[in-house]
Amino acid sequence: MTDPADWTAPDLACIERLARAALDALPAPFADKAREVALRVEEFPSDALLDELDIDDPFGLTGLYEGIPLTEKSTYDQPMQPDTVWLFRRPILDEWADRTDQPLGALVAHVLVHEIAHHFGWSDADIAAIDRWWE
Repeated sequence: MTDPADWTAPDLACIERLARAALDALPAPFADKAREVALRVEEFPSDALLDELDIDDPFGLTGLYEGIPLTEKSTYDQPMQPDTVWLFRRPILDEWADRTDQPLGALVAHVLVHEIAHHFGWSDADIAAIDRWWE
């Protein structure tokens, strides 16, 4: 057993590996379209993003979908950048520390799937209706 003093928090690469494993586990009807979305893992959301979303606490945002949902895309759209799912390591780790009943991989998968659902056109209300994660 290693000494807890030698432990380190999961890094950006670890969170990305967990997210990619969750992508690989998606069912076939969703997997291909979900893999078209870029995945970015950062420590925190930027101050500009927090300001844009009117979020005061940088720990208050674990993930974000940035793009045009498939239900709103048109063949005439000229994308300026790829659709992207952002995962924010420190807020995810903070939530994980609060949720002692969930493995980190399950939390990362949850955040990823929530953001991918936005890519498929689901609203937060749609997602909340079937995913009572906070309970």
